[in-house]
Amino acid sequence: MKPCSKILLVILLTFAAVIICNSQSVTTEDINQLWLDCRLNKVLPFDVFNIAIAGYIKINAIKKKNLITIIDFSKPSTEKRFFVIDIVKKRILFQSFVAHGKNSGENSATMFSNKSESLKSSLGFYLTAETYTGKHGYSLKLDGLEKGINDNARAREIVIHGAEYVSQEFIKKYGRLGRSWGCPALPVETSKEIIDMISNGSCLFIYAVDSFYKKNSELI
Repeated sequence: MKPCSKILLVILLTFAAVIICNSQSVTTEDINQLWLDCRLNKVLPFDVFNIAIAGYIKINAIKKKNLITIIDFSKPSTEKRFFVIDIVKKRILFQSFVAHGKNSGENSATMFSNKSESLKSSLGFYLTAETYTGKHGYSLKLDGLEKGINDNARAREIVIHGAEYVSQEFIKKYGRLGRSWGCPALPVETSKEIIDMISNGSCLFIYAVDSFYKKNSELI
């Protein structure tokens, strides 16, 4: 293939991905192909990715349309269940450990809440907002998009931040990650890079097998 033909093919494939990710008529087959192209088949179940992309398409206010962050709380904390995905370039940018809330469970998150002082994680779709430096160091504010499910996130100070208890060493010592007060906490050594990448208007989706969420969400 000639160089100019290769360039044209890349442009066409990228354009096709943009159409898929912004179309209201995208099919399950389209999403399945995207899932395969992103090489997620061995690390993120298709059902989770399908829900995430279906909701992503319904959200019109996304600024960073090529990125989606998915947290799969159906996995235990000992597995890397935090994914940043570029759906135009079709690749995983980060796969990381992430902590859940103290009252959501021990190694696995099974209980969720939108209430202040619950110390539980919240599920659903968010838009990332501004960064700041606070009691947890460099952090990222989140705006929950689902009424009654996560729309209290900003008031609860649910943010993405780094934490020493999110590490392989902590897992070796305690058999699980440490837990937050509801925040999706990341390893300290990668938290700033991830926060800078996804801040200011990209989509975040937090998933778990939860009947209340599936019944009440308007985005899935």
